[in-house]
Parts: sequence; C-alpha cells; structure tokens
Amino acid sequence: MKKILFFIAALALTASCGRKGQQADNQQDYNEEKVEYILRDSTVYGFCGDGSAMNTLQLITDTGDTLTVDLERCRNRNRVLGGYAVGDEMAVMVNADSTEATLVINKSVLHGDWVMPNPIDGSSETGIRILRGGLAESIDQSSIVYKSWRLFNGQLQIQATREDGIDMEEFQVFSIVKLTADSLVISDEEDTYEYSHPGHEDDEDLDIDLDEGYDDEFRI
Repeated sequence: MKKILFFIAALALTASCGRKGQQADNQQDYNEEKVEYILRDSTVYGFCGDGSAMNTLQLITDTGDTLTVDLERCRNRNRVLGGYAVGDEMAVMVNADSTEATLVINKSVLHGDWVMPNPIDGSSETGIRILRGGLAESIDQSSIVYKSWRLFNGQLQIQATREDGIDMEEFQVFSIVKLTADSLVISDEEDTYEYSHPGHEDDEDLDIDLDEGYDDEFRI
C-alpha cells in the first residue's frame, strides 16, 4: 500500500513539475515574442501608385511588390494622415492578410520645416526640420539638437541631444494625431505639440492627385 501511495505521489510531483516547466517555457516564448515585436517594424514602405482611388491605395513597396489595400475603415477613423498622391512616399500599417490599411502616413507631406510659437514667451517660432533620408535639424532652438528621425510601427521617433552641459542623448516617441499639407500635431504620454509650416495657416485639403484620365468621382 505504501509503495502504491509513493508511486502516485511521485507521478503527481512529476506532473506538477512538468506543468511548471511548460508554463516557464510558455512565458519565455511570450517574452521573446514581445521583445521581437518591439524591435520589429511592421510598417510597409513604398510609393503611391497610379492605381490608387478614393478608398483604395496602390502601394509600390520598397521591395518591388505591388500592394493594393482598402482604406474605407482607416479613413472613417481619421487614420489616413497626409492624404496621398501618385508618387508620394508612403508608410502603411496593414491587417494580417495585407488587404486593409490600419494606418497610412504620407512621408512626403511629413518632410519639411515644422514650427510652433516658442513655449517660453511666444515671441518667436521654434521647431524641427524633417529631411529625407532620416535626418532632422532644430529650428531656432538652443537647448536641443535634433539629429535623426524615423517612422516605426506607426509612430514618429526622433533622436536628439540636449545641450544643457550634460549633452545627454535621448529618443523621443510620438503618435501622429494629425497631418495635412500645413499642419502637424503629435503627442507623447505627457503633451501634445501643434506645428505648422512657417508663414502658412492650417489647410484641411487632403486631395489625392490622380491622373487626368480618372473620373471626377475618384477625387477625394
């Protein structure tokens, strides 16, 4: 009888250890997947093709593929940022089967000078210059030097150095709230920043620049 009880206890202990081992393995796999997601950029980059229409974006990807995605739900959620025109450089987040866009950012519209009133006294304008190729520059700012930028999983990441005697390098991460030809609104966990082009007022025009051969009904 004692032998039987000892055998049952041994089996229970083995099963318990097996479950704990399996749980540890599952947790490790989950952590590895989470780290991989953080480090992996799921954005699809390319150029707007001439097959684009009001609710359809044809993307000629950087890898040479042609991807056509539906924009209707994305547009209804105000997630088509900067509009799109044939030849524009685009960054697109898509669903699992790459048939529908979840976020569209027009990189061509994002490029350029963006300024806002000086937060200290409002007597001047300060901002950031977003250049092609991932370079960034400060505009009339003495305390912070912008160096580079990139879009990563739909967010704007900016590398900068603060010149406050420490020369500390930092990475700022922003969500793009609004992007038009003349307005850029970005936010982080604490603040929202509203920029415009120097000497320009906000413009809500998000028209797609289609070839003359398209019918008017396809113009946004």
